[in-house]
This record gives sequence, C-alpha cells and structure tokens, in this order.
Amino acid sequence: MIRLFVGLRPPRDLRAHLIAGMGGIAGARWQNDNQLHLTLRFIGEVDHHLLQDIVATLGAVRARPFLLHTDSPGSFDQRQRVQSLWLGVRPVGDVATLYKGVSRALENVGIKPEHRAFLPHVTLARFGRGAPAAFGQSPVLAVPGMDWPVDHFCLFESILTPEGSVYHVLERFPLQG
Repeated sequence: MIRLFVGLRPPRDLRAHLIAGMGGIAGARWQNDNQLHLTLRFIGEVDHHLLQDIVATLGAVRARPFLLHTDSPGSFDQRQRVQSLWLGVRPVGDVATLYKGVSRALENVGIKPEHRAFLPHVTLARFGRGAPAAFGQSPVLAVPGMDWPVDHFCLFESILTPEGSVYHVLERFPLQG
C-alpha cells in the first residue's frame, strides 16, 4: 500500500522565503522545505494497481497554467485550540477549477469524493496541546503577495515517520492551454 495526495509545490524562492520567516511562535512545529505544499486532493492508501489507474486518470486532467499570489495567514482550530497555521493564496478561481478537475478524475477511478470545503493553503506549522492563543509577530506572518506561477501539479507519496511526514513527488502533470 502507498499513501497518496495530489498537490502543488511552491517554487524554490517562495519556499526559501517562508522558511526564512519561520520562528517566533512558541510551541510551533514548523514545516520543512520538503513538507511545503498546497494539497489539491488527499487520496489515502491505495494498492499499486490503483496507483497506475490514478496516474493515468490524472494525466487526462486539462487546465491552463495560472498565477497564484500568497495571501493572508490563517489557522485551523478544533475545540478552541489552534491545530495549524497556514498561508492562503489568491485568486482562488483557477486553483479551485484545477481541484474540481482532479476530484472528478479521481472519482472516475473509485476514489470517494471529498465532502469538506476546498480552502487552498500552504501549512506552515502544526501545534500540539500547548498552542498559543495568539501568534504575535512572527516574520512568516508578514509574507507579501509573492507570485507563484503554477504550470503543473504533482502526485505525492506521503510517508509517515516519527519526525513528521516525508513527501516524494511520484509524477508531475503539466498544465496546458
């Protein structure tokens, strides 16, 4: 079995900028360069036969290249406790269209549809029980509207380790149009 998701990898300069600004928030477990991505669709564990079908169907997804810009940070909370800090992107339209195309393709090979709303973001940090009530003045929160040209999407393998997830790009799918 192999654990998969479909996503976008920020360009090297954007990742470097984000990593340089990480810090200054107590209790944060910051993402490393390998972990920075925007998830289009989580797939989960599949066997190698289904992996081949997934690669084939994702290869048929059609979308035009587009430009994203970094936007405001946000957080996901559960029971009034911050679980993660993330950076949003804009405009949402093109990435949402790509998400829909990827989702339809995956449903065609038997992957169950996602029922949560799609909120495109790049996770910056995760928190345990000691999450702060406020984030203060971490430099990563003051990211200007950096450009992010998107000309492909990726199929990632996710390997869970005690130190956190490790991601490997299995396939790249170019955007054409």
